[in-house]
Amino acid sequence: MRADAQRNRAKILAAAEDVFTEHGAGASTEEVARRAGVAIGTVFRHFPTKNDLLAAMMKDLIAHIVAELETLAAQGDSATALFTFFESLVERAAVEKTVVELLGVDIQVDRQLQGLRDAVGALLIGAQEAGAVRAGVRLDEIMALLTATCHAGWDADLRRRTLGIVFAGLRPD
Repeated sequence: MRADAQRNRAKILAAAEDVFTEHGAGASTEEVARRAGVAIGTVFRHFPTKNDLLAAMMKDLIAHIVAELETLAAQGDSATALFTFFESLVERAAVEKTVVELLGVDIQVDRQLQGLRDAVGALLIGAQEAGAVRAGVRLDEIMALLTATCHAGWDADLRRRTLGIVFAGLRPD
């Protein structure tokens, strides 16, 4: 890809993140083009459909989250890394409502989501080996809890209290 095309793609994705965060998944691609400083045709050359644009955004987001998970797994405390990630993702979802909305859009990110599950699984195993999470807790349960708490959209105090209950339930007796 040419350098100017790469720059335009990056500008479009950055603008799309802002526009969709502000207006949700229903935001217009015309607004994305305007904010990126490109013609609407440029947006459609890179992303032929709105779902293609949403998929690219979600893929970038998941890649960023997986990189955070890998850093936590490599450098974090195994006893706290899963809880740190969990809280961080719930906080991010509260601010970036688009993340939650995009989960309901058919944007074909199965491969990236499997990478996310694998990375969360590594944190879960580490936490269990460190004795910080009950041995019987399964990855599908962690993913369900993450999904539910990210969808909730609670205020900060309710988020904090709810996460306290979730975390207490994950810890050994």
